[in-house]
Amino acid sequence: MENNQQTHIPITGGLAKRIIPCLDVKDGRTVKGVNFVDLRDAGDPVELAWNYSQQGADELVFLDITATHEKRKTLVELVKSVARQINIPFTIGGGINEIADADALLNAGADKISINSAAVRNPALIDELAKAFGVQFVIVAVDTRHVANTNIVHLNGGRIATDKETLTWIKEAESRGAGEILLTSMDHDGTKAGFDNSFLKVVNDAVRIPVIASGGAGNKQHFVDVFEKTNVDAALAASVFHYGEILIPDLKDVLRGHQIEVR
Repeated sequence: MENNQQTHIPITGGLAKRIIPCLDVKDGRTVKGVNFVDLRDAGDPVELAWNYSQQGADELVFLDITATHEKRKTLVELVKSVARQINIPFTIGGGINEIADADALLNAGADKISINSAAVRNPALIDELAKAFGVQFVIVAVDTRHVANTNIVHLNGGRIATDKETLTWIKEAESRGAGEILLTSMDHDGTKAGFDNSFLKVVNDAVRIPVIASGGAGNKQHFVDVFEKTNVDAALAASVFHYGEILIPDLKDVLRGHQIEVR
């Protein structure tokens, strides 16, 4: 797989920005909360996936937020169902702890896999996955929260604080072979008050791989702001899309109106 390293190129500001709906999946249903708690039902993930692909989403992310090993089979079936319905790239995350887990999901039709807690607990997993599948298949998701004047990585759906400073960890993930960083600000998540643009800019300026902004989208202007102020490669959101508050074609029209290149 050595030639896969050739795809690991610096991303420049000239590439089209991506809009990515995120589906948090629990027990086979899409759910959404505020600051990672108070989850409520948001619909069938396969139906939502089909709807987003029709609307013009560039990619989708599915996160099994309560994944355990026993539920791996459920997730594989979900991947197969989604792959039959859509023709845009999609990422699956949750409960991926070893090569075999990722292999099963990629074989079922996922385009990329996302790892979070497992990577923090075993950073070598990033190296192993990048070597086995190529960097372009490996997204490292990072849940960060502002604690005592610094950004700290959190695990298990944000329940557990680590001793890792967020930017340091992101740089390590990149050096180990992460192809993209999915950065969620827990302080902003579900608040609809806008993305954490100041920190996103710091991170995006510090790495050469694509950064996906997550946490805080509440209106179309928030997407304009995150692209203009941070130059991240993609912006991800959940509830504003799930509940029809923002339609993707309308959002892309607004972005084009601000001279932000979208697909």
